[in-house]
Amino acid sequence: MGTSAASHLPPAFPGRAPWGTAARLRAWQERALEQYLLEAPRDFLAVATPGAGKTTFALRVASELLGAGEVQRVTVVAPTEHLKGQWAQAAHRVGISIDPQFKNAHGSHGRDFDGVALTYAQVASRPLLHQARTKAARTLVILDEVHHGGDALSWGEAIREAFEPARRRLALTGTPFRSDTSAIPFVTYQPDEHGVRRSRADFTYGYGDALRDGVVRPVIFLAYAGQMRWRTRAGDEVSARLGEPLTQDLTAHAWRTALDPLGEWVPAVLRAADLRLTQVRRGIPDAGGLVIATDHAQARAYAAILRGLTGQPPVVVLSDDAGASERIAAFTAGDQRWMIAVRMVSEGVDVPRLAVGVYATAIATPLFFAQAVGRFVRARRRGETASVFVPSVPLLMAHASQLEAERDHALDRTARAEPLWAPEESVVAAANRAAGDAAGPCGFEALAAQAEFDRVVFDGAEFGMAALAGSQEEQDYLGLPGLLDADQVAHVLRHRQARQVAARAGAPARPAAPVASTHGELSALRKELHQLVGAWARRSAQPHAVVHAQLRGSCGGPPVPQAGADQLRDRIATLRRWFVGQR
Repeated sequence: MGTSAASHLPPAFPGRAPWGTAARLRAWQERALEQYLLEAPRDFLAVATPGAGKTTFALRVASELLGAGEVQRVTVVAPTEHLKGQWAQAAHRVGISIDPQFKNAHGSHGRDFDGVALTYAQVASRPLLHQARTKAARTLVILDEVHHGGDALSWGEAIREAFEPARRRLALTGTPFRSDTSAIPFVTYQPDEHGVRRSRADFTYGYGDALRDGVVRPVIFLAYAGQMRWRTRAGDEVSARLGEPLTQDLTAHAWRTALDPLGEWVPAVLRAADLRLTQVRRGIPDAGGLVIATDHAQARAYAAILRGLTGQPPVVVLSDDAGASERIAAFTAGDQRWMIAVRMVSEGVDVPRLAVGVYATAIATPLFFAQAVGRFVRARRRGETASVFVPSVPLLMAHASQLEAERDHALDRTARAEPLWAPEESVVAAANRAAGDAAGPCGFEALAAQAEFDRVVFDGAEFGMAALAGSQEEQDYLGLPGLLDADQVAHVLRHRQARQVAARAGAPARPAAPVASTHGELSALRKELHQLVGAWARRSAQPHAVVHAQLRGSCGGPPVPQAGADQLRDRIATLRRWFVGQR
């Protein structure tokens, strides 16, 4: 079976093959397969970045083992029901019959199938049943996104109990890190130089490797800041700028205010993202966009905004809706501009034409962020780029800057450690709790949210200076070509930033203000100053407060809230000179 199946695989990259299949293995898949067949391990952990082709590798292993008679059955364990169907479709294309409709009540799979696809929850509910099935025949167990095997202590124990008798176990993940200390079943842990036990992968293929090989797209992050205003449960009105250093509570409330569909931030960012999608479609005609929302109510509200902007109803995918998988499949095969989802498209789901994303959710964990970004990196041909719009939140900016970082799951940490992972359901609840009290007569109330283009993050570097939404400076970045390799992206970003700095440095002086400045003029000057201070703080790696202190030392005068129009203009002019090296 293995030889026949392998000989009928569809064409490989640069032409995008169907999900989970490719005739000529990519270089990393060949290396991993060669290592696997040489070592013939009982347990093997392959860590490969989303979009790299873990499924193709696993199915080739399954084909080889079935063809050699090493195993008689294949059991695939995946996080979601939708992914069970994707695995079955991919396996069918290579001549392996997997039943995605298997229920625990069935007891055993039909004779027409080579195996079954299960969810981790399904295994955890009847571990002894699956232990008996595994014992009944030589079985290869493929554990997709194996970090889910540690979602709960009982889950880990059940997975281990069910598949301990397996002849072979192949574990796959793109993001193995977790925040808790629950061991992931069938993963080897070794102490590092500090004595901390960390997971050890048998084969690793990171995002940086895949980017250099042209296997995945380079990702451009476009961050948006802005002034936010909300009312607390105590009745106090609070105002803060998203994108500036704030306390954890202020950041959470400003972030939640930005995501309010009734404010100005969301429509401005969706408008910018749709303009970006139009630009990308000039090179990728079927390119699609995805908005990842926090909850169902926001998803529907965002859909209404996008329909008003584009004149086309976006595809809305909610995790508890019947037919969600069918809508994802239809969007994948179609050419609609936008899809909006809450959690259905956060992990594993393959929609290769997605090229523009809006991260409009309050979930901040690295795992969820990495999996969400992974929806946009799957390249179909060389030169495609991905663009992801994000709130200018320090934690998200850190995730974006560290996209290529590799993390292992560490067992020896306290429960107080910074959370890196949590099951998706609890993450959403925790994010909502962290963002403030539930909305209501005595709860948090978003009042106003303005959007400003803040910066671009690419390959760990930052480009651009703060600019108003809808400005020509913003358009410079939204209009980046959609077909560029990584080196070309960096070159274009550096060029546009230099042009932006030069344009600001050469801007004509503002006309003299009247002695009695209006409140509106002062507000505009303070806004411009804050934008420039934020850009200089990022460039100089100094806190905003230090930059303000340096400006007062250079120009004199009181702090910004008490400064007059002339003093604010002096500080703006000073900052512009700093940007062109005249400090």
